[in-house]
This record gives sequence, C-alpha cells and structure tokens, in this order.
Amino acid sequence: MSDCSSIDPLVTPYVDGELPGADREAVAQHLRACPPCRARVVVEQAVRDLVRARQPALQRDQASDLLHAKCAALGASRGSRGSKGSERTSGTFRTFRTFSTSRTTAGDWHTRAAPLALAATLVLVVAGASLYQLTARSTPVMAAELAADHVKCFLLQDLIGTEQPAGAVEYALASKFGWPVHLPERPDRAALELVGERTCLYGQGRVAHIMYRHEGRPVSLFMLPNDTRKDEVLDTLGHGAAVWSVGSRTFVLIAREPKMDFERMARFVRTGLH
Repeated sequence: MSDCSSIDPLVTPYVDGELPGADREAVAQHLRACPPCRARVVVEQAVRDLVRARQPALQRDQASDLLHAKCAALGASRGSRGSKGSERTSGTFRTFRTFSTSRTTAGDWHTRAAPLALAATLVLVVAGASLYQLTARSTPVMAAELAADHVKCFLLQDLIGTEQPAGAVEYALASKFGWPVHLPERPDRAALELVGERTCLYGQGRVAHIMYRHEGRPVSLFMLPNDTRKDEVLDTLGHGAAVWSVGSRTFVLIAREPKMDFERMARFVRTGLH
C-alpha cells in the first residue's frame, strides 16, 4: 500500500476526476485501507459539490469586492507557508474562479494539516456576502449547506468521540435556542442511536444540529429558528434531505440511506419530535 505522503498530492486531482487510470487505482486502494485519507476525500468531495451546486446562484449575484479580498488573502496566506502544492490550483478553485472572475487568485488547499477547518473555511469564502440571501430564498442551497455541515460535524465527532444522553441534548437546545424540545422516545425502534448535539452556523445565523446514527451510519436533524419552508424531500450532495416546518421552526433531516429507509426514518422523527 502507498504511504500517505505519496498519495497526498494526488488527492485533489482524484476528487476532481483528473487522474489517469493507474494513479486513480493507487489512490482508491490507499483510501480503502486509510480512514484519515478517506475522511479527507469525503470533505473535499462535499465542498467541491457544494461549490458547483451554488455556482448558478453565485453567477447571478456576482462576487463582491469583499469576497475577492477574502479569496486573495486566503491564497496569499497559504502561499507564504511555502507549500509545494501552491504551484497548482485545484479543480475546485478552478470551478470557483469561473464565477468569481479572474481577479481572484487562490493557492492550492490540499495540505493535510487541517482538512476539516480548511473545508469549513472554503465553504464560508465561497458563500461570501451572498450566503444570507441564497439560503433565505433557496431551499436547495440551504439543504446543500446543511449536508456539508452534516459531513463536517460527523468527521469531527469521529475524532472527538464524545456522546450525550437525551436529557443533556434537550437541556442544551432549550438553553441555546429557547426550544423546549422532547426528542423522539425509543429511537431504537427506528434503528436510531442518539449521538449528541452541536450548534452550527449557516447563512441566516445559528442552527441546532442533533446527531444520530442509523445502524452505525450518520444521520442529522437540523432545526432552523425563525424560518418557514414548504414540505419537500430533496437530493443534495449524495444525501437525502427531508424538509418540513412547525410554527416558526424549520426542520431538515439529512442522511445517506435507501429511499424507503430514509422516508421511514423521516416519519419517525417528525411524528416523535415535540
């Protein structure tokens, strides 16, 4: 098996589909045996897909001078660290340049040091000043952003490994959001296991993130305060997203499950949450 240092410069072109067959197979073989590199690929793929999903909306809104400045600063800060990868620009940033104009120069971002933080930074930079307007008017964009948070938070959870009981989660949500929630009882009846809660940031402010696992696989329930959307089920970034509203709160269930399992899980959560 190839070691991580030899695979490192190949990861971004692998994600962008630019590797020839032999190199692509070498990376795929390494990923099957290396969870850290595999996790990194998941993050890069999620960010790439998020960038491309937002491209039409961002083309309409055009990037602001502030966004150009942020991207230039990000590229300069990475270039000053002398990364070997600064000589090439990833396909994800090439995608970004197509709608942010040639004034933006960004260095390569495939250094292993902090892939999770860098992925989160890229999401914020790409979104820029337009993110508030985009998530406010577009449910697909909102769902894509939450799906990226779903991936990021579970990667962090795998590193941290802490879990919270239902009572602690309910107390945290009441204190942070003024939401006196009662989580669905007996989640095991739906093959769900509670992991805990986090507070995430998205285009319109803070969002509550309740984390479950379904037969070991990640499931996220997001609650968006002061937000109302129509009921719908979307496909986003390779995940299902069930959206519904109760009063002034919108809920979004995110999971990568077969359609029937996902729909059954969404019904259980929706009817059990009160």
